[in-house]
Amino acid sequence: MSVSKVRAVLFDMDGVLIDAKDWHYEALNEALALFGHKIRRSEHLETYDGLPTKTKLRMLSKERELPEGLHDFINEMKQAYTIDIAWRNCRPTFSHEYALARLASEGYRIAVCSNSVRQSIEMMLSKAALIEHVDLIVSNQDVTRPKPDPEMYSKAVTEFGLNPSECLVVEDNPNGIQAATAAGCHVLVVDDVHEVQYTRIQERIRQIETAGAPQTSENHESPHPALR
Repeated sequence: MSVSKVRAVLFDMDGVLIDAKDWHYEALNEALALFGHKIRRSEHLETYDGLPTKTKLRMLSKERELPEGLHDFINEMKQAYTIDIAWRNCRPTFSHEYALARLASEGYRIAVCSNSVRQSIEMMLSKAALIEHVDLIVSNQDVTRPKPDPEMYSKAVTEFGLNPSECLVVEDNPNGIQAATAAGCHVLVVDDVHEVQYTRIQERIRQIETAGAPQTSENHESPHPALR
């Protein structure tokens, strides 16, 4: 079996580089509350986490009869609330700054592929002092089918002019793991932002570059049944 050489690291953002899961939950509920709707935190984590806001709203219309005519306004308000919350709370994390800076200095291409809108991604990466190390951003506005569809990761691979086997994806969410795996990339599964460390990423790269390395990291049991 031929050995893969990793040339790019593709990061999800929320829950990987930015601890923003609660921010998205709070922002969506603020927007929904304008029309008397609300979702529980447990529901968000179990059902809606990692999905674009438009997808969440379509699900809520189907499950709770949220009028579809409100989607655009609620989505607009949710994005505004997200920007406000993130602007007040987002700040640099040394371990993430070090990881991206070190990877970039070693010649790896770096992408951030997120189901968030581009404005949110750029603002959070800037506030976290990470954007200067990022070569490519792929948002949900840059694809026709967001995660769990593989289009987002496939687009990043193509933009870099690489093969999927030359790319490592760092993901925490079942939808993202499914997307990365379907795109043919290697995957490092993390539980939260605290596990995104340079040494762990390099350990996974060394594992991949050993002949016969499995596609998905063995450091964690994947939350996606197909990858267990």
